[in-house]
Amino acid sequence: MSMMSFENLVALANHQERIKEARQMVWRVKGQPVVELDDVESCLKHAAVGGLRSATLAFNIRAAFNLVLACMRLRSLPKKKRLPLLVHAIFGTDTWRFAAMFGSFTSIYKFLLNALPILLPETGLSSSRLLSNSFCDEEMERLEKKSLELAITSDTRRRHTTRLSLSVNAQKAWVRKTTRRWHAAFAGAVAGGIAVLFETSGRRVTIGQQMFVRGLQGTFNAYTTAKNIKIPHGDVILFALINGQILYANFLRPDSLNRGYHNWFVRVSEVPPEAYRINRDLMRTQSYNPKDLDKLIANPKYKITPQNTTTLLAHKDAFFNGASDPSKYLADSQCPCKALHPGQTSCWHVPAARFLYVAKFMLPVYGALHFLPPVLFRTKAFMKNPLKILLKSAMGTARSCTFLGVFVVIYQTAICMRSFFHEFFSTLPVNSMLKLPQWLVDAMFVSRAAYFIPGLASGLSLFVEEKRRRAELSMYVLPKALESFWRVATGKVPGGVRTGKTGEALLTAIGMAMVMCTYQNDPQHLSGLVRRILYQFIGPN
Repeated sequence: MSMMSFENLVALANHQERIKEARQMVWRVKGQPVVELDDVESCLKHAAVGGLRSATLAFNIRAAFNLVLACMRLRSLPKKKRLPLLVHAIFGTDTWRFAAMFGSFTSIYKFLLNALPILLPETGLSSSRLLSNSFCDEEMERLEKKSLELAITSDTRRRHTTRLSLSVNAQKAWVRKTTRRWHAAFAGAVAGGIAVLFETSGRRVTIGQQMFVRGLQGTFNAYTTAKNIKIPHGDVILFALINGQILYANFLRPDSLNRGYHNWFVRVSEVPPEAYRINRDLMRTQSYNPKDLDKLIANPKYKITPQNTTTLLAHKDAFFNGASDPSKYLADSQCPCKALHPGQTSCWHVPAARFLYVAKFMLPVYGALHFLPPVLFRTKAFMKNPLKILLKSAMGTARSCTFLGVFVVIYQTAICMRSFFHEFFSTLPVNSMLKLPQWLVDAMFVSRAAYFIPGLASGLSLFVEEKRRRAELSMYVLPKALESFWRVATGKVPGGVRTGKTGEALLTAIGMAMVMCTYQNDPQHLSGLVRRILYQFIGPN
């Protein structure tokens, strides 16, 4: 009887161990040890297993995300189109491309990273490496001692085990890895340059830009940490500068932006495309095509109010026929506010309408981003307390929608106020104490530079977002601003220099070289999101 009980206990332990191993195949736990590989054959096997795991994980993530977005559209589609939409969301080419990209990157990177020390053995550790390892050991001892002291002195958390921060766990996983820095950089460059070719052209550009700025972020963080440089609210300042360039380009140089990105701005701002063209033509030529205004007024989609119709027709008549009083104010270098918000007669009614529209428009996207990760990747915590997780996700979704709504409201309000102040200062009596030279008034409110200032102001909306997400949002839009600035500054034609697959792969390779070099040696300098993603797909090695 005791023998049978012992066998049952062994079988139960083996079963639980297999379940634990199966879970780790899907989701990698923190602190996983480095896999020691002694020959090229074992490196190939390790890379193949890791690549298959990454491809499967990427396939499931992309399919789940596509499925959520598809479910949002089901009500608006006929019943016969619903099933094909769901099948395409799961098994479409986008999902397979995504899986192939991650799987190939993981396989190539793992093989090169682990095979290079075997193929090119290191003759001896340099003094700098020894000093680095010594410093890391001392740092780990200090962190562990501090964590132990906190655990001892904290009476309220006496029953909980000490948890190191993610940056400490990252250091713990990588601190004793003995490969050289250029091994990680070379492996990342080769793997990134090849893997990105599985994606479509448009996504290759986006991925390359994102990886490049992520690499710059890690390098910048490492430099500022070494030099002890701190910039208060640096993420918000960067976001404001980025939006100054992007929103300037959106109004005056849309050819410098990606067409899809500009179209997204047009849609989310609810500003008619005809109004953009009128404004751009007025700034460039001090005139505009009257047919654009006629199209704007006649289009039922904009639901233009009768008062706005009367105002815009009067403006058109005064502008082209000179029928107005010469002493009366006439905006000859900017689009009238009524054309920017044809559905609202008063500028004061615009903020609330814009906010509600943007929040509703972005709700499915932000909902998927906030609800999917905890449900899919934190299943244990979700099953333990689903109400808390769902409430937290709902709050995060509301906060993100509020952020983008405030962003649009600030910019729209600044544009309308700019027109108001230009009219106010332009029509002041000559003997007024507030009267300014007209050239100064024009420079402040209707010049090209004046379109940059509302963009700066809209950057303040980032304070609405959670602090840990601010840097992520800045890094997301930074490539768009850099690309636009480059095209405007160099006078490039729309589309810039076309380099094709070679240029896209090269940009991705450079970015991944920086990212993986930082991840391999100083993972704490990467953003938390990038660090967690790389750890799940790459692991310690």
